[in-house]
Amino acid sequence: MKGIRLSPPPTQTTNTIQLQSFPTTSTNPNQVQFLPFQSKHNNKKKKTKAPILCLSSTNPSKIHPQPPLVVVGSANADIYVEIDRLPKEGETVPAKTGQTLAGGKGANQAACGGKLSYPTYFVGQVGQDSYGKLVTEALRSGGVCLDHVTTISGGTPTGHAVVMLQSDGQNSIIVVGGANMSCWPEILPQHDLDVVRNAGIVLLQREIPDAVNIQVAKAARSAGVPVIFDAGGMDSPIPQELLNCVDILSPNETELGRLTGMPTESFEDIAQAAAKCHKWGVKQVLVKLGEKGSALFIEGEEPIQQPAIFAKKVLDTTGAGDTFTAAFAVALVEGKSKKECLKFAAAAASLCVQVKGAIPSMPDRKSVLELLNYH
Repeated sequence: MKGIRLSPPPTQTTNTIQLQSFPTTSTNPNQVQFLPFQSKHNNKKKKTKAPILCLSSTNPSKIHPQPPLVVVGSANADIYVEIDRLPKEGETVPAKTGQTLAGGKGANQAACGGKLSYPTYFVGQVGQDSYGKLVTEALRSGGVCLDHVTTISGGTPTGHAVVMLQSDGQNSIIVVGGANMSCWPEILPQHDLDVVRNAGIVLLQREIPDAVNIQVAKAARSAGVPVIFDAGGMDSPIPQELLNCVDILSPNETELGRLTGMPTESFEDIAQAAAKCHKWGVKQVLVKLGEKGSALFIEGEEPIQQPAIFAKKVLDTTGAGDTFTAAFAVALVEGKSKKECLKFAAAAASLCVQVKGAIPSMPDRKSVLELLNYH
């Protein structure tokens, strides 16, 4: 069983095994714990798997029965600069402020799962630098299990990104892959694949090599674990070998248009583009539409639409899509209906855009449920 370590207590000479569940809330002792609300539309009994356990220093007597959310993906340091507008070619513009925060699509989604009080594991790579420490500390403080994070030696830097945040809350991003795109083993370690096989759901993105995603998706498929594949990241065709193992493909409308080569200006356009994805073998396409909401296209069924939940003020859209995808995954693995999953994700994304930064803006479960009480 993965995540269990042998360590002798100070007063004993023989090895003992101490089992502990992965913490489902942040390390803040004053945080209120919320049980997942149950869907009245999903009463079918599901086949359950033995939980994966993660050794931690708190609450050693409790074992969490829920199969975890496992996120395999990128970890970045996001270098934020606030500007009035993007510079033109050859132009220099001043930045109002600048700061460095933890991010990366994979780390964002893992942090969201942890902050929503669901047991979450992150599988990824960082360098031996200050950026790596920044990201791992942010994930740890968000309640994410880091037993499967590898620190790469030899001078390979942690991935990082320059986020140009404009006054209207929109952003443009330049990404340096670093440890996210290099030094992965040709064959992933068995203990990493085991945590995937024992997951409740797996999240992937396109900021790590396709070869890694393919191995993970195949391992999940072999164990009957659903895979949500976020299309954000590399601008290249998705290998069919990967699509064959994806249960839900989740692009935004721009990514959907780029992947399919089809227009996405109207809902009818988006529906036709989603239908093209169905022809690739992906049965469900979850499209993020920004201020227009979201839609889930299930092959052979009517689309399920969810309007955006109004945000009082949009400060930063960075991480909103990752928040939506991860919140949807949490709701799905908890057994909620697809409509409830969309609404839960919309509420989480609405809260995200009201705070600057990616991981710092991820909402906790209490805030999401409180917002849902009004919608």
